[in-house]
This record gives sequence, C-alpha cells and structure tokens, in this order.
Amino acid sequence: QVQLVESGGGLVQAGGSLRLSCAASGRTFSYKAMGWFRQAPGNEREFAAAINWSGGTTYYADSVKGRFTISRDNAKNTVFLQMNSLKPEDTAVYYCAANSRTYYIASGRESDYDYWGRGTQVTVSS
Repeated sequence: QVQLVESGGGLVQAGGSLRLSCAASGRTFSYKAMGWFRQAPGNEREFAAAINWSGGTTYYADSVKGRFTISRDNAKNTVFLQMNSLKPEDTAVYYCAANSRTYYIASGRESDYDYWGRGTQVTVSS
C-alpha cells in the first residue's frame, strides 16, 4: 500500500510561483511513475504533468507546458511540481498520483494510476 500526501498549495497572485510536494510512504517509491492531476470547481479532473520512475522521462499537458516542471527525489520519496507564471485558470485542487504498473512511462492517463493523494488547493488571484 502507498500513501501520498501533498503539500505546498496556497493563494498566489497571477504571475507568481508555487512549489507542490508529494511525499510517498513505502520502500518502492523509485519503482513508481508519478503524476500530478488537477480539478477545478465544476470541472472534471485533468492531467497536468507526469514523470517516470527514473526521472528520465516527463510529460506535460499543453496548458502547463513551459510553465510547470515536475521532478522527483527517489532518496526522499518525494515528487515535486514547480509552477511558475501562474494564471487564474490554474486554480484547482492538485492531486498527486502513483503508477505502479507501467512505471517506466510518464502517462497522462488517469486510469494508469492506482494510488492517489487527497489533494492540495491552489488558488491564483487575478
């Protein structure tokens, strides 16, 4: 079993930055691909960024490409999402997810992820 706990959310002005962290329990973190998804009020959850088990492959949604950076520290069982040039439309609850089956790819498909955190709120004011 894997537990994921997100942190780092908050309120920021448009153009600002935030860094989200996701701490994972368990000794097999390095054999899991990780992803960040987000859900805005009234919308379905959508993919934001993903990273494979080694950190060698990343994948981004077009809406965040060039502004967000996903990274991981396997020694600390943590994955990060650096968010720059934030826009009001980035306002959402951000969820961390782990993919233990196809860990060698950075997937944007929600169905590939088998563990989920509870989310952290990010609010961007205009």
